[in-house]
Amino acid sequence: MTSPPAKLAIVKLSALGDVIHALPVARALRRALPAAELTWIVEAREYAILRDHPDLDRVIPVNTRLWRRLVWRPGGAREVWGKVGRLRRRVRGAGFDVALDLQGLLKSGVLTAYTGAPVRIGFSASRCRERLSALFTNRHVTPPPEAVHVVDQYLSLLGPLGIRGIAPEFHIPVRPAAEGVMDDFLAEQGLKPRERLVALNPGAGRPEKRWPVSHFRTLAERLGGEAGARVLLLWGPDEVHMARQIATGLSSRAVLAPPTDLDELTALLRRSSLMIAADTGPLHLAAAVGTPCLGLFGPTRAERNGPYGARCRGLQSPDGTMARLSPAEALAAAQALLDASDP
Repeated sequence: MTSPPAKLAIVKLSALGDVIHALPVARALRRALPAAELTWIVEAREYAILRDHPDLDRVIPVNTRLWRRLVWRPGGAREVWGKVGRLRRRVRGAGFDVALDLQGLLKSGVLTAYTGAPVRIGFSASRCRERLSALFTNRHVTPPPEAVHVVDQYLSLLGPLGIRGIAPEFHIPVRPAAEGVMDDFLAEQGLKPRERLVALNPGAGRPEKRWPVSHFRTLAERLGGEAGARVLLLWGPDEVHMARQIATGLSSRAVLAPPTDLDELTALLRRSSLMIAADTGPLHLAAAVGTPCLGLFGPTRAERNGPYGARCRGLQSPDGTMARLSPAEALAAAQALLDASDP
């Protein structure tokens, strides 16, 4: 480009972990182009992680999940078409110079095209999850071989803007109100600030990505008995039954987290000594706030999707099934991470 772009759009819609992995793109753009106006287009469900973010000037939430539900109802197609038309006019009217499609799906490609930006950057067709999405971009990037992790692949999309060699930086704003609420909760549970607190998150977005509850329960028991840790059981929508199954009958008392919004979950993760979870949003959120993490991976690849950071590790199942990862393997890795983090 002959001059620095004045207005840029990032299109990264979902899911939570993927949006977190893309945060270094916003930080790199803000540092390289401090005067630029930076907008992020994201699904409404993931909006909370981006609201009031200091690297962004504006966040535009869309709700493609709602659109898919509405389109099958009587009159729903017309309603969806109206919503899409209003969104198109909104993003086209913003006058973007550059749009970056980090998603590589047809829906993200269409939204990237809606911006009307003369420079639309995305992955080459062979690297898109849906190859046809490359039709909507006009600067195509093939990440270099050394960009194995998805964080580094996202950053490679900044190459056409002359932004290269960036060390990834994650920034999750601190929400004082949520921090105070979670401090009070942990104090009520008798947890001391320097106590080893290991967060376990048994949920995952897809059943095949979940580690068996029985494995989590064995690990929780051994963390209390052999690692001297208190266990904090996290849960999301429709997951509390798993957390309760893990907690029932443990010889060392586990702490069941209260219902949390994203800000409160972030506060709990900041206060944890270690986070252990499958490939799910809370795992990547913990890594982004600097908490040591142990990721458990079966059908997805730890080297590409694992928790990102020097104090993080991913355990990969030998056969792609979560059940083949044993509690003993997880305990050994967790103990090593805890020992490395001790002052």
